[in-house]
Amino acid sequence: MKILVTGATGLVGTALVEALARDGHTVCRLMRPHGEKREPSAGFDVAWDPATGELGGAAVTPDAVVNLAGASIAGGRWTEKRKQVLRSSRVDTTRALVGAISKMATRPRVLLSASAVGYYGRRGDGIFTEESGAGNDFLANLAAEWEAEARKAEALGIRVVLLRFGIVLAKQGGVLPQVMLPFRFGVGGKLGSGQQWMSWITLADTIQIIQLALKNETVTGPLNVVAPQPVTNAEFTKSLAKAMHRPAIFPAPALALRLVLGQEMADALLLGSQRAVPQKLDQLGYRFLYSALPDALSALLQAR
Repeated sequence: MKILVTGATGLVGTALVEALARDGHTVCRLMRPHGEKREPSAGFDVAWDPATGELGGAAVTPDAVVNLAGASIAGGRWTEKRKQVLRSSRVDTTRALVGAISKMATRPRVLLSASAVGYYGRRGDGIFTEESGAGNDFLANLAAEWEAEARKAEALGIRVVLLRFGIVLAKQGGVLPQVMLPFRFGVGGKLGSGQQWMSWITLADTIQIIQLALKNETVTGPLNVVAPQPVTNAEFTKSLAKAMHRPAIFPAPALALRLVLGQEMADALLLGSQRAVPQKLDQLGYRFLYSALPDALSALLQAR
């Protein structure tokens, strides 16, 4: 297949492009004119302007599009200006991408578009499947708007899959190296009460699930890209400390986190619960490489 990928230089995008190229697909990385310049390890780059939707000629007639674009949620304190960056990099970019697709003489068969389990909002111990409704906080509203723009491709006769990612765990980037840092110095611990739920997934499973969604034409709509065993923050902390052979005796008080990040950001990213489960993947019979957190962390930390 010929596959266009936005957000191709991020953690998931980089791994996905390499995996797709290994499988023999032709991969086009859609790159902003003034975006990050990085030598592609696989595939080739095609210029595109999210402001106008203009695509380079090599991007025509794709079989599939994977939209992973979006500024880092944890990349800065949530000022009004930062919130606008987060929204524009997701909602506006997806709108431009679907607009560009609509102008293609031969349109892709499928659009996979990133979203997040933040869609469900912060609702304590509730268990969320793909059929659960949206929450009503900043991240939930952002995800709902993001998904709504991607769904507009359905009117073009394109199969749309909304990838609701949990916390993607990888040794080479993302959340895990940041979380590991205090443990390396022996000052790690749970965040706040530690009772908030975390929906996680390894990078390896993430890539396999995206590949499954590309190939399996029965997969449509929202798809929870999470492992089948979500854990509380206290459980996550205990498992990470054990895997690293470090203590976990210095909890970070909720008040301190709110002072550093601001209440809204701290509550959304560190203190709020998202207990999502992969109902659709279970129905598809997907076999996880890592379904239990201790096994996943042990494998990740031993990997070179």
